[in-house]
Amino acid sequence: MEFSLTDQQQLRRTVREFAEGEIAPHVMEWDEASTFPSEIIPKLAEMGFLGVIFPEQYGGAGMGYLEYAIIIEELSRVDGSIGIIVAAHNSLCTNHIYKFGTEAQKTKYVVPLAQGKKLGCWSLTEPEAGSDAGGTRTVAAKQEGLPGRPPFTLADEPGRNDGWVINGAKTFTTNGHHADVCVAMAVTDTSKKHHGISAFIIEKGTPGFRPGKKENKLGLRASDTSEVVFTDCRVPAENLLGAEGEGFVNSLQILDGGRISIASLGLGMAQGAYECSVRYAKQRKQFGKPIAEFQAIQFKLADMATQIEAARLLTYRAAWLADRAIASGDRDARITRESSMAKLYAGEVAVRVANEAVQIHGGYGFTKDYPAEKFYRDVKLCTIGEGTSEIQRLVIARQLLGKS
Repeated sequence: MEFSLTDQQQLRRTVREFAEGEIAPHVMEWDEASTFPSEIIPKLAEMGFLGVIFPEQYGGAGMGYLEYAIIIEELSRVDGSIGIIVAAHNSLCTNHIYKFGTEAQKTKYVVPLAQGKKLGCWSLTEPEAGSDAGGTRTVAAKQEGLPGRPPFTLADEPGRNDGWVINGAKTFTTNGHHADVCVAMAVTDTSKKHHGISAFIIEKGTPGFRPGKKENKLGLRASDTSEVVFTDCRVPAENLLGAEGEGFVNSLQILDGGRISIASLGLGMAQGAYECSVRYAKQRKQFGKPIAEFQAIQFKLADMATQIEAARLLTYRAAWLADRAIASGDRDARITRESSMAKLYAGEVAVRVANEAVQIHGGYGFTKDYPAEKFYRDVKLCTIGEGTSEIQRLVIARQLLGKS
């Protein structure tokens, strides 16, 4: 692994300047109002942040996972809400179509998504299927032969009768209210368990498809997290994504990259919390001198910095391995253990660092006048989203023991 990251330093500077100039002035305004930052989306697109890991031929920036991790890290250092909006769009929705879609699907969907002309979301979790994603209850039935159903038709293909009808609901969908394209999992064969779940591409405005309840969250409040609901939602046959029955299996592969996203998200927020703690410790005086001169505070800062660096190395290693797998041309290469380790450690480090940041700030850490409280609220998602810390430990143990 190349540790100098010489080629990525200019990228880091560019993203940091963008985040501090375009995002930082609005962070608390968006957070307080729980407002989705629609105005920043075109700017993210212009910077290429909505198509980081996709080739230029599909409208992407043509970069790798290492660059992607740095982008998510630097955006999240200023506001984790922006980091998770970009992450869900890139590594989940768009990546699922790019990895498992047909050439026609890539042309139709990946290109505008990677260009940032459209925003994406990805729906796996359900009210009764969280960590047990295999317990999916949303159902997709073939239109053909369903009694009492009028024919499936498209405006340019009248009389067509080969689509799917989806019924059910998903929850905790990032970008759910604002996405133009949704990738969702649904059961297509109840007898095959995990191999009976398929993935579908659903466009905004499709009859029977709508966003549901928007969640009122502890943190990351500027990102939209909501239900999506399917009521006799009809999608054409060509919107089946990947092989029928392989949607869940493919989702596990997509989550390898998704966990690099969450590791980067936690890493960035931890860095932000650490930096605001250093600034405060140098400025805040007690007993006639800055609190940074007290050994108790120095030890806290030393531990925070050390743990962040360890999390950074785990995260970058997982990203580097993802890039190597892509470069090898091995479509089925997995980095499950490495991405889960990075996500587990970086997420838990982010929580510890943010906790210490509040402690260093003392009473001011409990107020909204300083950024420590927001980092404290935001980072907890990193030990929950895309697989809880407990699930990561289970995944890692299975990998170590050679279990499927």
